[in-house]
Amino acid sequence: MNEDMEIVTKRFTDLRRELGYTQSDFANLLGISNTTADIERGRTKLSGKVVAELLKQFKINPLWLFGDSSQKYLAVTNVSVIPKVVTVNSSENENMVLVNAKAAAGYPQNIQDTSWYKQLPAFDIPLPEFRNATYRGFQIEGDSMLPNLRPGEWVLARAVEGLKDVSPNKIYVVVLQDAVLVKKIEKSPNPAVISLISLNENYPPYSVNTEDIQELWQVSSKITFGVDATSEKGLLRQLQESMDELKNQLKKVNN
Repeated sequence: MNEDMEIVTKRFTDLRRELGYTQSDFANLLGISNTTADIERGRTKLSGKVVAELLKQFKINPLWLFGDSSQKYLAVTNVSVIPKVVTVNSSENENMVLVNAKAAAGYPQNIQDTSWYKQLPAFDIPLPEFRNATYRGFQIEGDSMLPNLRPGEWVLARAVEGLKDVSPNKIYVVVLQDAVLVKKIEKSPNPAVISLISLNENYPPYSVNTEDIQELWQVSSKITFGVDATSEKGLLRQLQESMDELKNQLKKVNN
């Protein structure tokens, strides 16, 4: 095996292992018959089709594969995760929309429909912590984020400008093409993929393509409502009571 072939086989093998695939699974993913064993042993050359699939699926730099570059991954086009719609009140001030569990089911499909947002309750929080940024409220569904977040609770989350701003120690609302999830985020060596982490250990991490993310919101606080906050009026009333209580607590601290 010549030196160039050795570089290709080593980098291909190391890449498969780094991505966590078996030889047969990686072969199936790349459209190779049986396994990648012959490629990794240097018996079969890396075809153009395989190189193209590595570029398409994992953003692997072809020049890196052949030893002509030290840059393994090609830069991913900046994925826009900023809010697609921002709502304002009668005074033209931006307000906070509340997305309950039922509305969340239709949120990804209606994310750019300004008229759809009008059916959702919205309010303004007159606190400095919620100024100079766009916030949205989301209701927790399911138990994947226990014990920190319980089903039925609400999180207030700030819009994130880009994936570069993601921290592994924060919790995020991730709006995908077909779902709204509340998770921690773990970046991978491949900039085209991230892992979504649940706090409940019964739910294993899973990977999503960054290009499938429509919006990203960083959770800043949570609110727990009583059982009578089932209607929009009940929800807003309890929210107002929570805000009044929070403001009173801040006044006591400042005094």
